[in-house]
Amino acid sequence: MSRSASAALMPLGDALGLLCATAGPVAERLVPLAFAGGRIAGGTFEAPRALPGGLTAARDGFAVDSAAIVGASPYAPVPLPHRPAWVEAGEALPTGTDAVLPPESLESHGAVADLAVREGARGPGEDLAAGDRLLAAGERIGPLHLLALAIAGLDAIPIRTPCLRLVATGAAAPDGLSPLLAALIAGRGGDSECLAVPDDVEAIASAVGGGDADAVFVLGGSGYGCTDRSVAGLARAGRLHAHGIALRPGETAAVGEAAGRPVLILPGRPEAALAAFLALGAPLLARLAGTVDAPAAPAPLLRKIASVIGLAEIVFVRRNPQGVEPLGGFELPLRRLLQADGFVLVAPEREGHPAGDQVEVRPL
Repeated sequence: MSRSASAALMPLGDALGLLCATAGPVAERLVPLAFAGGRIAGGTFEAPRALPGGLTAARDGFAVDSAAIVGASPYAPVPLPHRPAWVEAGEALPTGTDAVLPPESLESHGAVADLAVREGARGPGEDLAAGDRLLAAGERIGPLHLLALAIAGLDAIPIRTPCLRLVATGAAAPDGLSPLLAALIAGRGGDSECLAVPDDVEAIASAVGGGDADAVFVLGGSGYGCTDRSVAGLARAGRLHAHGIALRPGETAAVGEAAGRPVLILPGRPEAALAAFLALGAPLLARLAGTVDAPAAPAPLLRKIASVIGLAEIVFVRRNPQGVEPLGGFELPLRRLLQADGFVLVAPEREGHPAGDQVEVRPL
């Protein structure tokens, strides 16, 4: 069974283009390293110099010339002319030494173990060479990035942090979408503010047009029911580009702009809201943050995916060592959605994927 997308539904690519047309990377701000974790790097950073700068102790012990104790053992100690200098891990080795003898390997003035050249030591540039890339612009800053940056001598870096306004309409009771979207935004390096409003056109318009966030997500009220007034609110506040996207689930999503910033209206059902965010909201957030797209991980399908020609389709999946199990997408029950840890975007020109097909799996 197949069908073409309705003329009333805008293709996903076109909707995304309109949503992102006025969006660009937000301004950078300088923050201490302690506050940079999980944020998006505003620049590329390289090691300014080689680390360590010279031969350095990698452990506590005695600095020795390895050639002077060749063949030393408990049965044949090698006497040393004087007690070698003690060094702590991280200290430069004295001139004329190239290895660090463990404390238990020295008895009186004799070595009872031999060492290879640079054993117990770290050579110049072994940790970092001058010019090594520590962090690329657009990368999400992780703990190991912070370690490298601190060791390289940096104490603050510029980041880009988009701020999204979440307008939760009164139709969602209880409001489960705000915590979901806030977590998804934070996981992509952004901040969010949430404002709850009733299902009233003027209230929605005021919330959409107010504040100084970089973009607005309206949660719920995107359908055609008697209490669905989000689209009318957007039209009142600014400009509606499209209502109805060739995306399943998420057909009732809408895109527009107000006060010079992008606006995305998400459906109220959890699986449809999540799908619309992944297909439209996440790329917008990436554009605002200037992020580098993470490559999708290919994996074999354990069961086939059936899709509808003409609609892009988000299918939620659960990964396991053998591959990925499709959980579904359209009208997916919450108990099934809770099992998802990734998704597959089926192109509108495909009728799905057969079992065993390698598909690109993206994280939620």
